[in-house]
Amino acid sequence: MAPPGVCMNIINARNVKDGHGTFTNPERFLNQDFEQLKQYCLIQQVRYIDDMFPPDRRSIGEGILSPSDLQRVVWLRPSKIVQNPSFEVAGISRFDFGQGMLGNCWFLASIGALTFQNFILQQVVPLDQTFDEEYCGLFHFRFWRFGRWVDVVIDDKLPTINGRQIFVHSKDPTEFWPALLEKAYAKVCGSYSDMNAGTTAEALVDFTGGVHICIELKDPPKDLWELMSRAGQSKSLMGCGTPQGETSENTVLPNGLVQGHAYAVTGVKQMTSQGRRTNLVRLWNPWGTGEWKGDWSDRSPLWQTVSPEDREMCLSVADEGEFWMTLQDFCKFYSDLDICCLCPDFLDESASCHWKTSFYEGRWVAGTTAGGCMNNFDSFWTNPQYRVKIDEIRSDCSGKQGEKNMLVSLMQKPDKRNRRLVQNLHVGFSIFEVNITLHYTARRGKFPASFFRSNRPVAQTKTYINGREVMEFLQLKPGEYLIVPSTFNPNETASFLVTIISKAETHVHENSGGHDHNDAEEPMRIENEEGDKKKKKFFRQFSDKYGEVDAEQLQKLLNERILKGDVKSGGFSIDACRSMVALMDTSITGKLNDEEFVRLWKKVVMYKDIFFRSDVSQTGTLSLSELRNAIMASGKRINDDILNMIALRYGSSSRHITLESFISLVLRLDCMNQIFSQLSNGMKMTLLEPEWLYLAMYT
Repeated sequence: MAPPGVCMNIINARNVKDGHGTFTNPERFLNQDFEQLKQYCLIQQVRYIDDMFPPDRRSIGEGILSPSDLQRVVWLRPSKIVQNPSFEVAGISRFDFGQGMLGNCWFLASIGALTFQNFILQQVVPLDQTFDEEYCGLFHFRFWRFGRWVDVVIDDKLPTINGRQIFVHSKDPTEFWPALLEKAYAKVCGSYSDMNAGTTAEALVDFTGGVHICIELKDPPKDLWELMSRAGQSKSLMGCGTPQGETSENTVLPNGLVQGHAYAVTGVKQMTSQGRRTNLVRLWNPWGTGEWKGDWSDRSPLWQTVSPEDREMCLSVADEGEFWMTLQDFCKFYSDLDICCLCPDFLDESASCHWKTSFYEGRWVAGTTAGGCMNNFDSFWTNPQYRVKIDEIRSDCSGKQGEKNMLVSLMQKPDKRNRRLVQNLHVGFSIFEVNITLHYTARRGKFPASFFRSNRPVAQTKTYINGREVMEFLQLKPGEYLIVPSTFNPNETASFLVTIISKAETHVHENSGGHDHNDAEEPMRIENEEGDKKKKKFFRQFSDKYGEVDAEQLQKLLNERILKGDVKSGGFSIDACRSMVALMDTSITGKLNDEEFVRLWKKVVMYKDIFFRSDVSQTGTLSLSELRNAIMASGKRINDDILNMIALRYGSSSRHITLESFISLVLRLDCMNQIFSQLSNGMKMTLLEPEWLYLAMYT
């Protein structure tokens, strides 16, 4: 049986901390272990069949084949398609394959770019796989998915009609690495049809896990040529796309380019033509055919104006889908350029500068941490906040002060198994300078609404985009900043990944409050001995002969006496009262004596008062935004993750917190605070503090 969700969160957090999900130690996709499966198949002498991506119509998906064609599909292993299959033949090249019936040119263009960088290629495509020794119908590939590398296992059954592969296929019929790689990515996406339509940026990032920058070619930077040249030299992957036409069809224009189509950038070169330097870009069409017909195309007379050496090196008149064009035509006929690289050093022309990269996972949850954009002043502050301190740039790489020095990326994480079912929200981020307001410089915890009312962003995304990723390349001077990622509309739930890439040393931490026990002030408690005596006298009227009450007696006292008229939903349940007894029973008798009862009574009354003061909407319940204020008023500080967990554990179906639920959860927080205080005084623990809180609040 799989562990409960809260336990899985703890397991995943520990795994990440221990290095799981890195390229050298990838996570097992769908918990399938390649080596274990391989050993099982070899020992049992069977061919592997993947039950997590079965060779049937479910894995093909909907909308790409007609019902009649689906009936004709037969899944065959390579040895049933050709006599002597090979994983790769005479090396791997962009010219090895062509696109099939699937509209995944964005993926295939990215493969074309991938074939130029052997180191990156071998990360994604383990080349030690064969159809010879230890073959058992089992293959694996690696992809970066939203912050973690995953190892994806597949069988080698491929969909065919009349013995011919219907999706990507190699020009050499005995070579199968392209088809198997496509199948592995289809499994990650959910099905083959889930790969239909996309952008090269998506696959380039999934191939590298690296730095991604998107350039709009209608307004390119002045140093575009230098940037592309550095990217080519630093082993980057580059892809681009043409604008969509009036329809969604891939219409071939008279100039040979295809509308709404993805291409790989396979080279850049400066040549001398007619005494002038010309900047040329080489592109590749993943169809494997169909080329540009303008200047510097294969049969252009301009090739006769360059040196024989350049012509011999660059010109090929074969129709394999690859061609050259000028940088000016590239910007004119293409809409965007995506550059992705393992190392961000290509962003800067100084070889002495080494950019630093860090990732932070977060989540917007409706009602607690999904405040929407800055149009929503009252709730914007509840969004996740990341505090960043940027140091001075080192003197040896600060030759161009004033140039861009930070790239910030916000990527949405899918909540669906199938890519086509994912509905990306409109997302963006704003960056605020902290040290312009001394009052906030020393502040710990989440910045309140008043900060955002009086301060405007120093940088932000140009617009909120409903895409997988939005990014900005920025110039920020040394100092402290607050990065606030948000959805456009409030109360939209989604997970995200923030990537911060900086030329200078940066120090980042999540700014939602944490668990600082020294900073959190307990609410004022007025001790009254006379009042305590009255409470004990009242208690003795209901206690047993040993001067104690059990959970059932406590339930009656709370619901019918102490909180009579205040509880709205039937009062405290017997389970809640058992939990209270367990939390307050320092004598470990399973019951409460008069001292323990009086201590509980005081807490209940105090938290009841906080509850009603925080209920500004006067509904008799706390909304999730009111809940944060109530917890802070009780002297506790919690981060966004714990707040979201509390909302799930204690909130009703209407996402509101009753008085009984509020008292129960704050009592638990009290107990955990006492434990942490003891631990901070020298005791040891086996769980990290957030892990204790997850378990304590969710169980």
